[in-house]
Amino acid sequence: EGEPLQLAQVLHRRTGKRWMERGELTTDDLDRMFWSCLRQEGEAVGTGLVTCEWVDHPLQRHKLMRESEGGINAYRSYYGVRQPLRFQSTIGNLQDEVALYAHYRERPRPIPRPDGLKILLVGELAYNADRILAFEEHGHRLYGLWMDRPYWYNTVGPLPFGHVEDIPFASWREEVRRIEPDVIYALLNYQAVPFAHAVMNQNPGIPFVWHYKEGPFLNFEKGSWRELVDLYTRADGGVYSSPEMRDWFATVAPDAVSSRPTLVLDGDLPKRDWFGPSRSPLRSATDGEIHTVVPGRPIGLHPETVAELAAEGIHLHFYGDFLQGQWLQWIERARGLAPRHLHLHRTVDQNQWTEEFSRYDAGWLHGFSSRNGGEIRRADWDDLNYPARTATLAAAGLPMIQVDNAGAIVATQSLVRRHDLGLFYQCIPDLGAQLRDRPRMDELRGNVWRERERFTFDYHVERLVSFFRLVAAGRSGDSPMSDATD
Repeated sequence: EGEPLQLAQVLHRRTGKRWMERGELTTDDLDRMFWSCLRQEGEAVGTGLVTCEWVDHPLQRHKLMRESEGGINAYRSYYGVRQPLRFQSTIGNLQDEVALYAHYRERPRPIPRPDGLKILLVGELAYNADRILAFEEHGHRLYGLWMDRPYWYNTVGPLPFGHVEDIPFASWREEVRRIEPDVIYALLNYQAVPFAHAVMNQNPGIPFVWHYKEGPFLNFEKGSWRELVDLYTRADGGVYSSPEMRDWFATVAPDAVSSRPTLVLDGDLPKRDWFGPSRSPLRSATDGEIHTVVPGRPIGLHPETVAELAAEGIHLHFYGDFLQGQWLQWIERARGLAPRHLHLHRTVDQNQWTEEFSRYDAGWLHGFSSRNGGEIRRADWDDLNYPARTATLAAAGLPMIQVDNAGAIVATQSLVRRHDLGLFYQCIPDLGAQLRDRPRMDELRGNVWRERERFTFDYHVERLVSFFRLVAAGRSGDSPMSDATD
């Protein structure tokens, strides 16, 4: 029920009409692929007979394609698709890799430097996966050994950009001996932990670097906490996504931080290419009201909060078709309380970040009140995390809004205060007063625009490569441990 007729259920006359093929669009919508076209040929008639049986298993095509446990990466991995896709599941957004990555395919292939590294990527790349092209642009060669069964955001090969040579898992140790990589760079989120750990256990002696993003408490929940700790304590080098994440791990696995080289670098920073050269005019310059944007889940923004914003004359613009489908009750409630001040927009790809989001006065990070009281052992994921939207807002030069958690240890709070990139509010009227302070807002926008390069992977790639060289040389002691924007 609720699914289109399957191919085994239909017998039809020969026709000149054809199924939509992968080169046009990849979708689980069989009506869109063929059935609706076939119905133009005449009326469909049921036989009243049972001709097949519907079964339920995890590798069904529609399950592989539908977010969140399925999606474009699960599909690509299972079917071994090597070309860029135009992909849309029946519950997700259109993802047009053909258009989005065309400029990469049109570039000449980078020439490896004589002293360039051979880097074996292990696991998955998550958001902004094309950042790894910065390695190629700096003269390094890339190889990929990818986890199976990725979620929709766990980007794995074959990649629709660049020149990564994938190696098969079945013979990966033989391939590693053939390639002789200088470093294994294993990453990134909780789903990759068991896979990266298995590779580390069978590593034939290649320097091994583990880079982790999200999130330790999920590894608790999924039963892979021991493997995560083992990765950090046995890897030749460890990369942490924020200084606070490093310090938290130091309380639970001290040897992981004190006895081996460490680096701090956010795990899924975008490529510099997506940071447009100029900003759009502000919406507020046209209507005199304040416009803020949330380019993702409206975490911490309850419908009642939206009503408080409306009372201050502050509009909230919520982007993302797929996310809006998950937040329907929230939208209905918020619109009932603030019908003029909640605005819904379609998903914006990276190539439109600067143009689209720079028209707003400020953008929302995750809203939460920290409970750690300044004690790192009590920190939770909200305290330790740099949300992916941080770089999205930086690309547009937007001041970043978050709750004032003075006295607590919060990664985004430390980052934004250090570089003076945003606003910290205690209540919505307090936020309204800050947003109406035009000289201060102009100053913040200027600060973010000047500092936004720090939020690209390109800005940090040589620092990461230097770390690889340090680990590969087998040196002991600490590497630079500055945060991802230093």
